[in-house]
Amino acid sequence: MTALLEIEGLTGGYQDTNVLFEISVEIEAGSLLGVLGRNGVGKTTLARLVQGEIKASQGDIRFDGQPMGNQPAHARRHMGVGYMPQTAMVFDDLTVQENLSLGSSGKPPDRYFDLFPRLAERLKQPAGTMSGGERKILSFVRTMIEDTKLIILDEPTEGVQPENINHMADCLRERVAEGAGVLLCEQNLNLLSDVADWFLGLDSGRVTMTGSGNMTTRKDLNAVLSL
Repeated sequence: MTALLEIEGLTGGYQDTNVLFEISVEIEAGSLLGVLGRNGVGKTTLARLVQGEIKASQGDIRFDGQPMGNQPAHARRHMGVGYMPQTAMVFDDLTVQENLSLGSSGKPPDRYFDLFPRLAERLKQPAGTMSGGERKILSFVRTMIEDTKLIILDEPTEGVQPENINHMADCLRERVAEGAGVLLCEQNLNLLSDVADWFLGLDSGRVTMTGSGNMTTRKDLNAVLSL
């Protein structure tokens, strides 16, 4: 079976400076890959390379068996790639409702309003007036309801309360059960331990650890963050 996302020998970064070096990994449909590492090791760069915001200098990315090449972010979105960035997650001048209405949404947000009722209470409020954690939740929900095959999340739990992180875990498990593939760049080990089928550890732009969810221990994960 062809993997949903295939990354082979991926090297890239910003302008003439490479941040990631020779990354190779696959994500199957209906599985979640947890990417972890300290700040600055290349997690965000990996997410942006796969999403198409920046271009690779070497290596291949294939989505659903098709080479992505140098296709821009909007073309990858059209192919079925969803993306939640670490920063600038929402359109601050738009209301919560307007943010949720962007793009092609395959799911109504009602289910998510049950889990995150603050969103339902603030539909008419400009997103920029919400707290950082609330904007993270808004961006997360907007990404979850999009009709996409691959979901890329970059540090979605930063500034989010533990109860809402648990709800995020429930949402991720649901999307994976529906057949989506997820690339989750995250430092919250509780979330990663709960939802990841596979792990990829990074340090200085290189792979330092790989392992399956049921064989990787909390000690293994902590070791990656302490490098």
